[in-house]
Amino acid sequence: MQQLSAIPKPLDHLTLMGVRDDPALETRHERLTHGELDVQVGRLARAMLDLGLAKGDRVASWLNKTVEACLLPLATARAGLVHVPVNPALKRAQVAHILGDSGAKRLIAGEGRATTLAAGDLPATCALWGEEQAAAARRSGPALPTSAHDPDDLVAILYTSGSTGKPKGVMLSHANLWLGAVSVAHYLRLKAADRTLCVLPLSFDYGQNQLLSTWHAGGCAIPLDYLTARDVVKAIDRHDVTTLAGVPPLWVQLTESEWPSEIAGKLRRITNSGGALTLPLIRRLAALFNKADLYPMYGLTEAFRSTYLDPALVSVHPMSMGQAIPFAEIMVVRADGSAAGDDEPGELVHAGPLVAKGYWQDSERTAARFKPAPFWSQFGGMAVWSGDTVKRDALGLHYFVGRDDEMIKTSGNRVSPTEIEEAAVSCAAVAEACAFGVPDERLGQAIALIVRGDGTEEALTTHLRAELPVFLQPKYVLWRNELPRNANGKLDRVAIRQAFMDERLAA
Repeated sequence: MQQLSAIPKPLDHLTLMGVRDDPALETRHERLTHGELDVQVGRLARAMLDLGLAKGDRVASWLNKTVEACLLPLATARAGLVHVPVNPALKRAQVAHILGDSGAKRLIAGEGRATTLAAGDLPATCALWGEEQAAAARRSGPALPTSAHDPDDLVAILYTSGSTGKPKGVMLSHANLWLGAVSVAHYLRLKAADRTLCVLPLSFDYGQNQLLSTWHAGGCAIPLDYLTARDVVKAIDRHDVTTLAGVPPLWVQLTESEWPSEIAGKLRRITNSGGALTLPLIRRLAALFNKADLYPMYGLTEAFRSTYLDPALVSVHPMSMGQAIPFAEIMVVRADGSAAGDDEPGELVHAGPLVAKGYWQDSERTAARFKPAPFWSQFGGMAVWSGDTVKRDALGLHYFVGRDDEMIKTSGNRVSPTEIEEAAVSCAAVAEACAFGVPDERLGQAIALIVRGDGTEEALTTHLRAELPVFLQPKYVLWRNELPRNANGKLDRVAIRQAFMDERLAA
């Protein structure tokens, strides 16, 4: 367990960390210094309060990586509001759930996205604030000064998939996000001269931290909405990028792209989370980005980030998750609550100030995942019991063993099988559905969907494309006349998955 002497502050104080004339945010069309960033955060905060919003109100944003999207985590914090970032890849049904569940008072979105919402998707208590209005507000008008909010105040709700049902909101405090920024900037050794290309969605904790850790170090963030791996290569060249965070599917695409040595050589660090890197991929990354340090990491939204592997150890222990990040205590716990021994599998339990405040308006699920730390914990207090099985070796390095639930990890996303199944059975031709993950070299896991009904694959595929975002689309869709059941009459998921895998093996 690593410690740093950092006293958490309100999140918006991150705008004061860099030298005011140094670059803080850079797009193809705009460049803000740290001083300008601070002023525009203050203006956006003031404008939101002028809309009649009050302390604790939720403000949702459904945006690409615009300047407004980058400023909102800090502007809502300064105004005493709670930010609810929505993944821009989501479709109207998922957005409607998040707006309704969070009780958002405002939705900030462009006209193109707003017009996709159907009647009733925008709750009666939630008003639309156009992206253009937010952009105008940050450019002129009075600015709110930095805040004096309690670091334990709620500042963000990030929606993440659960093993059952619709996405759940993870509640984060100012201190959670502030200390996460301090921690990552420290172990990545970020400096003011560093330039981070932000390719991950800002609605994810991993994606949002691209901004916050860079600004804590006084560096410059470059947000990028990319279509192809070639777009990433060009952006690294154009902006002299030193730091790139990604997930395994992106690394696969990037290693298959053409990289002039002078562009690959600009990177000084690359980080991975959202799924484990394979040994062949680690070797390709090391050969391609031979001037960059590689940081494999493990995290969960409920505690932000748990472990990282020091780059010096990657070649010797490539399959390790590493050790605890600063401000985290990582324990491997037996079923009886005692500490597991070296190389003994147990549940990963995370304690310390990075632990979230629970699930928004869901005391039952909060009680199941957020429980008192083991009696032998150094931090004590509430801990996140991850449900992941890991083991720790004699050197203190951790290794992932498996998950206890049915979550699918695809393209860096945690996907609920239930969410896919519910979308499938909403198609009139489908009576029952079973979704699960299968190994996939490019995606980590691909989604397989087995259904019972009398429709066609084409009709179901068309239906799912209208109902679900791209990352929730099944790679395999198979129809069956009957589906096996267990002794309780429920679908036998193990048998269904095994039959699918046997068919693939025989093909």
